[in-house]
Amino acid sequence: MKKRMITAAAIVGAAALALTGCAGTSGGTSSSGAAAPLLNVSMMVGGIDKQIYLPYQLAQSLGFYKKYGINMTLSTEQNGGVGAEDAMASGQVDLAGAWYIHTVDFGSKGKSVIDLVQLSGAPGERIMCSPKSGVKSAADFKGKTMGVTDLGSGTDELTQFLASQHGIDRSQYTTLAVGAGATAIAAIQSGAADCVMTTQPTVGALESQKLATTAVDLATADGAKKALGGDWPAASVLTLSSWAKANPKAAQGVVDALVATMHWIATHSAAQIADKLPADFVQNATITKAQYISGLASDKAQFLPDGIMPAGGPKVIFAMEKANGVDTSKLSYADTFTNKYAMAANKLEGFTVTTTPAGADG
Repeated sequence: MKKRMITAAAIVGAAALALTGCAGTSGGTSSSGAAAPLLNVSMMVGGIDKQIYLPYQLAQSLGFYKKYGINMTLSTEQNGGVGAEDAMASGQVDLAGAWYIHTVDFGSKGKSVIDLVQLSGAPGERIMCSPKSGVKSAADFKGKTMGVTDLGSGTDELTQFLASQHGIDRSQYTTLAVGAGATAIAAIQSGAADCVMTTQPTVGALESQKLATTAVDLATADGAKKALGGDWPAASVLTLSSWAKANPKAAQGVVDALVATMHWIATHSAAQIADKLPADFVQNATITKAQYISGLASDKAQFLPDGIMPAGGPKVIFAMEKANGVDTSKLSYADTFTNKYAMAANKLEGFTVTTTPAGADG
């Protein structure tokens, strides 16, 4: 799968990965007094410049992966929202920065994928609709063309679920893959799509150009609860259960880095976060830095401060998957996520866990 590398350091890391695999121990000092080698880990993110996925790159920018013994190679999908988890499941990369819901999708097909750490409690998405569309809520989807990142993606599943809540079958609206950023904007601008489900900074660009307004808010915890019936765990770190079992130190190091990042996000402003991200993430042809910061300030509460899977979250996801026709009968909640790494990470740094953890009942 084609993917662009994020930094020169990441390219060097990829070469090291090919030569050494995951040999070594976690970072720090070895018994001989020398610095222990970093563990090489690769992760593909489902759109690394999207605000909903900013923690993965932020952890790199803050130096947290290396602090916790990980030499992380980050890459991103070229298009759509399916590739990262598929790249992980096929062994092209160790981890996927993607939505928790995919653990259920894989599990229903007999492939054991687990969520190591939960970064957000809401999708971070908004359904943005052209004023000409007449769409004010999910009840208006019938007969419309609905843009999603890619067919079969999490945004596709969410759109289907929202429609079904109003008695609208998938066959009663058209689904169009529009990607994100400039391609999603073009779909609205050209009239190819009536609405697109998208995230910041694309939301801000559509609003500033007066091309679309929010019909359904899934970007905030309150909006997600209203539309979806509860916390909707989204951005996470997914891996094959076999990889986690074979690489416990690497798994813990990655989670340590990301829990530290989530705590950093919770204790810093949107402007401070933006300053730590690559310049082209926060200011480009579609959005200004001021707009990026404004959007992040509005939607920042989607991020969980401690990396813990919230109570009730898996139950909501399973219910949605069942409503969408996914067979979840052979899966338990415990098959799809674990809080053990995040709990250990919070204990390591003395962070207070504020999220009520999900248990065996979801």
